[in-house]
Amino acid sequence: MPQQKLSSKGHPLTIGFVIDDSLDRPAGVQQYVLIVGEWLRSQGHNVYYLAGATNRSDLKNVYSLSRNIGVRFNGNQMRIPLISSRRQIHQLLNQVHFDVLHVQMPYSPFLAARIVNAANQDTAVVGTFHIVPKYALVTLASHALSWLCFNSQRRFDQVVSVSPAAQGFARRAFHLKSIILPNAIEYQRFHTAQPLPERSADKTVQILFLGKLVPRKGCLVLLQAINHLVRQNINRQLKVTICGDGPLAVELKRFVSNSNLESYVSFAGFISEEEKPQYYASADITVFPSLGGESFGIVLIEAMASGRAAVLAGNNDGYRSVLGSCPGDVLFDPQDPAELATKLSSIIQNKALRHEVANWQASRAKDFDIDLVGSQLLKIYDAALQQRRNVR
Repeated sequence: MPQQKLSSKGHPLTIGFVIDDSLDRPAGVQQYVLIVGEWLRSQGHNVYYLAGATNRSDLKNVYSLSRNIGVRFNGNQMRIPLISSRRQIHQLLNQVHFDVLHVQMPYSPFLAARIVNAANQDTAVVGTFHIVPKYALVTLASHALSWLCFNSQRRFDQVVSVSPAAQGFARRAFHLKSIILPNAIEYQRFHTAQPLPERSADKTVQILFLGKLVPRKGCLVLLQAINHLVRQNINRQLKVTICGDGPLAVELKRFVSNSNLESYVSFAGFISEEEKPQYYASADITVFPSLGGESFGIVLIEAMASGRAAVLAGNNDGYRSVLGSCPGDVLFDPQDPAELATKLSSIIQNKALRHEVANWQASRAKDFDIDLVGSQLLKIYDAALQQRRNVR
């Protein structure tokens, strides 16, 4: 019987991150997995990624365990696994003795559930619950998924949720008890970033949107608010940069053209993880007008960490958990472009308020630094391992 290894005693753990989706796309759950996983590796732990179909060759110990198909879920595009091979899963679990399997939740009965069910009895299983529904159909589907995954859910030793909103939905839809452990960022990477060279000398107020160009992320609401500011001669000394790609790109560009906003709005296209800090550092105001379905919002804390831009955000459960006590009334109704235009006008004209908001937000973002969150997660692993050992 292998000797149990506890990180609190200074021994490295062998940790498998389980994610049904591919690791090829830079979405929120993938960011969480890679930020936490690579930090754990930097602390001396052995990290593996057990994922759906993944082609990345820049990561160590990646195992693609199924083919995936693309679907739309909760207003996002994602990939879900087809039925995985039990034989391949058992071979991997026999080859690598995992101290901890860390599963991203909710999960599929065709991949993650099979891994959980096949786990060694002395392996602790920890889950992170990530979602909040935007649509009623998502809630109904989640109840059905809970039923399909009922047996594997009983195998979990600890579940964490990334926010109070996610915790509440995990309880209602999946009958899961969880503790809150938020998403994480590399604070210093964003806080020390310098503006893009072409922006450093530009005195025009720079407004940034960064996200998928899908309806739920609300980019059209921002463009409608900008159109209001320009048409009403409220604010004309501004530039807007839209970072991201997606199915709405053509429609958004058409709106800009039809509204004669080309001199104010530019589309930067897809921005890589390496490029993001410079774009945040180049902005005076960053806007995330998501219509809902946000469990947390990693993009918020990335932008906040820069300490340069004031962040305005749609008033949904996830974003409110991050910005609810921020000065300056930075949350707005994402269904109301006129309200966003009013808030933009106020914060554009009041430089002192922008600095106050940015300073508060930069301080708040420190709470989500990976060194803090990662250390808390290791304690959760230790407790789960201790519980698993005592149960046995």
